[in-house]
Amino acid sequence: MEYNFTEIEKRVKDKWAKEEVYKVSNDSDKPKCYILDMFPYPSGAGLHVGHPLGYIASDIYARYKRQKGFNVLHPMGFDAFGLPAEQYAIETGQHPAVTTEKNIARYREQLDNIGFSYDWSRAVRTSDTGYYKWTQWIFLQLFHSWYDRKQNKALPISELIAIFEKEGNANIPCPGDETLKFDSQKWKDLSEKEQRDNLMQYRLAYQGYAQVWWCEALGTVLANDEVVNGVSERGGYPVERKNMRQWFLRITEYADRLLTSLDTLDWTEAMKEMQRNWIGKSNGAEIMFNLSPALSNRELRNISLSFGEGRGEVSIPVFTTRPDTIFGVDFMVLAPEHELVDDITTPEQKQAIEEYKTYVKTRSERERMSEVKQITGCFTGAYAIHPLSEKEIPVWISEYVLAGYGTGAIMGVPSGDDRDHAFAKHFNIPITNIFGDRYNGDKAYSDKTGTIEDSDFLTGMNIPAATEAAINALVDAGAGKRKVNIRLRDAGFSRQRYWGEPFPVMYVDDIPYGIDEPIIHNDWHLGHLPVELPMVEHYKPGPEGEGPLANIEDWVTTEAGQRETNTMPGYAGSSWYFLRYMDPHNDTEFASRKATDYWNQVDLYIGGTEHAVGHLLYSRMWTKALCDLGHIGFDEPFKKLLNQGMIQGQSYFVGIAEWQKEIEDTDTEEIHVDFLRSCEHRGRNSIAPSSPRHIYNGLEGHISWGSPNKRLKYGHLFVDTKDRLTKSAYKNFLDFIGDYTAEKRLEMAENQVLWEEKLTEDGEQYIQCKMEVEKMSKSKYNVVNPDDIVAQYGADTFRMYEMFLGPIDVSKPWDTKGIEGVHRFLKKMWRLYSDEQKGWIVNDETPTDDELRILHKTVKKIGEDIERFSLNTSVSQFMICVNDLTGLNCHKRGILEPLVAAICPFAPHMAEELWHQLGHDTSVVTAPFPAYEERYVTDNTKKYPVAVNGKTRIEMEFPIDAEEAVVLQEVLADETIQKWMEGKPVKKFIYVRGKMINVVA
Repeated sequence: MEYNFTEIEKRVKDKWAKEEVYKVSNDSDKPKCYILDMFPYPSGAGLHVGHPLGYIASDIYARYKRQKGFNVLHPMGFDAFGLPAEQYAIETGQHPAVTTEKNIARYREQLDNIGFSYDWSRAVRTSDTGYYKWTQWIFLQLFHSWYDRKQNKALPISELIAIFEKEGNANIPCPGDETLKFDSQKWKDLSEKEQRDNLMQYRLAYQGYAQVWWCEALGTVLANDEVVNGVSERGGYPVERKNMRQWFLRITEYADRLLTSLDTLDWTEAMKEMQRNWIGKSNGAEIMFNLSPALSNRELRNISLSFGEGRGEVSIPVFTTRPDTIFGVDFMVLAPEHELVDDITTPEQKQAIEEYKTYVKTRSERERMSEVKQITGCFTGAYAIHPLSEKEIPVWISEYVLAGYGTGAIMGVPSGDDRDHAFAKHFNIPITNIFGDRYNGDKAYSDKTGTIEDSDFLTGMNIPAATEAAINALVDAGAGKRKVNIRLRDAGFSRQRYWGEPFPVMYVDDIPYGIDEPIIHNDWHLGHLPVELPMVEHYKPGPEGEGPLANIEDWVTTEAGQRETNTMPGYAGSSWYFLRYMDPHNDTEFASRKATDYWNQVDLYIGGTEHAVGHLLYSRMWTKALCDLGHIGFDEPFKKLLNQGMIQGQSYFVGIAEWQKEIEDTDTEEIHVDFLRSCEHRGRNSIAPSSPRHIYNGLEGHISWGSPNKRLKYGHLFVDTKDRLTKSAYKNFLDFIGDYTAEKRLEMAENQVLWEEKLTEDGEQYIQCKMEVEKMSKSKYNVVNPDDIVAQYGADTFRMYEMFLGPIDVSKPWDTKGIEGVHRFLKKMWRLYSDEQKGWIVNDETPTDDELRILHKTVKKIGEDIERFSLNTSVSQFMICVNDLTGLNCHKRGILEPLVAAICPFAPHMAEELWHQLGHDTSVVTAPFPAYEERYVTDNTKKYPVAVNGKTRIEMEFPIDAEEAVVLQEVLADETIQKWMEGKPVKKFIYVRGKMINVVA
């Protein structure tokens, strides 16, 4: 019986589905193990071979842990809401609900084809009303909560209101507005709107204003990555920055806890460091720079400033981690959006400032932060007063300072900061040297070693001492204070899109209320969750940058008030999905406390590093908030995190040569033809502009070198193992592309390729391509569909090959050519059990010690490899094992039955079939993972090279503790040794235990 993987895998999949072998219960006496894959977004392109890498690793681990006696939760679902789904629907002219359903069905088909052990009865999708009902509910919990810094946890907003009524907010700093102060009486005197405005400054889910990209031509707000070089990526239309009311999550209140609890997690240090850097906690000082008195006679608008006792002038706060450099400040820079820019700009500079602000509006934050070579800025005409030396400091604006980071202003210390140094050099601002010989005038000295020089009372101090002294002096002068700053910004939670969760918010007299509040819930039936996304045919943007829901008047306007027209971002549903898997069919709560207490943290989470400072950070914040409010009993979602590498694609490039017709008559129309040619300059293809004439279709012309790197779309399907595109393969390529008529394809193959002069081994013409390893992407035309691989080689081969490519956490290129070896291995293993002519050949003979050693060493190594995710070496070990057993002609049940159970996590379909053939009625999925015996994995003997007169003649095996007399006797009795001794007596016998044996005759 041959290894017919197509028939076997179909039969096995049907059996698993019918018997529901992967269904998981919340009621079990077994220890639990929760294994999770990162939530996939079901794109229209489906899976390519890079996507399942992490899924296969988690599936192997899940199957292994199940065989080791654990109750394993290994679920799968779909992150179905969000911008990509909406964009895909717009591009295909369909409704997102329709395209999402199709894409999910396609993903499910592909995942099942690979044979994953998911409990599909627990599947969730963020776009289902039964799911996003609870996303909305969690939002309301955040909306109705605030963060108590004393208890270091979230508490109900009702407790905050009680405190305000009793004592005001004197003991509760306001995170949204540090200047907000009121006593109990003032609180009681506030109107309903004023009270709720103040509460909004404390809520964990709150409203504020944010700068967004508005594209008038497209009538929509664009994300940062949809704006390129100041225009929309789609269409190239002008964009501008617009201030809009948005929802935010106050994740900054959790910054300290997000940092400290990283130490409790089994994550890579690199991943932890990414989060630490993103949160960006730093110690320093906030320093106030008063504006020059010359401005006091001007009419200033929107002034919010005084700081410190007796400092009533207009002041600009700056946060710095280097207060020791205070005497090196040579200028200040404000963000162009800073609220004071218009107020402090002098009439002479007004036009230049306005022009510069217009330019900055076309720049994304990413461009402004990453651009280091381009230096731009504009002088406001204003000056600030140094808080200690009282010298005047020019105030500039520049795009490299962002309004949303820190205070939106910096103090420029060019001798100690690279970017400040470049700015000062560019605009010829004099530079003060506070580092002595360590600053050479050409490059800033940014090290934190040495002493501070030429800095008044700080001169001669080392940096730590100077830092302390500077802060103390600033505090004494009323011009500064110690401050801990964080880089982390509160998370924007509004999207002006259709395909997302509607907010459970209503506006009454423009005041936002949760729909569960009495003014909404008690008076009107629409207070109940979920707030369903209305089904509409068209979802064009709303007026003035509002979301598409703003166009649905009868949905927006209700008896109780106006609905919120923004929708939640994609990360809303993905921040808590791991909790819903624990209790997916619960209609009364997001998940029961019993279920969350049982499954608790995710034991193993596998996903990519691209989610380090997005999804992972938000999930951690949501988990902490739900724990604070008593809904779950743990405050970290993912105990262990494994980041899989990337499977990269092979892209191929060809050269382009241009043929141009000779011009003899000025009235003759010019003709240009592009030719494919080899990427490498050699042979007849080394054509330069001065090359001889070339005949094309009877016309004479010149050929010149063109682009050396034209992408050969889908080249990986047509290029041979030596990166050559043959003439026959090129014809197949043209048929595959299908953009040309048959006549045109023939013409291109015959006349528009500059073939190499020499031929392939098979006598074919070819051109030499260049191969590059890139990210596997549909846009790069280098994707490989796993369905094609499974159809050709089987799911088990595909699974094992993906693991065989290399360590799970390392990126590696996909090369289909290497899969043949893994497929041959599986067929070789199959032949241990079944012969194509004889049929089933497993017998009940007693295994030998050699066979048992091979088995038990394999079982031991496979178990250890899986536990440490060294899955590529597991595949290698299976190959070694099968080769050794084949060499021993072993077909014994005592060896082969445990081997089936051991390979089940890797090749489950073949394992299931063999398990059944071995006579089992139960599934191999539930078979215990075999245990190894120590006596078979411990080496009790040693193979010695045995030499005669210093030259090795044979290998002999002896017990490790063998005595020399016994070894001597057996060596001298060996026929090979006797032959090489030629009858001579033994002069010397050398026995080095564990290493070597030498007979000197």
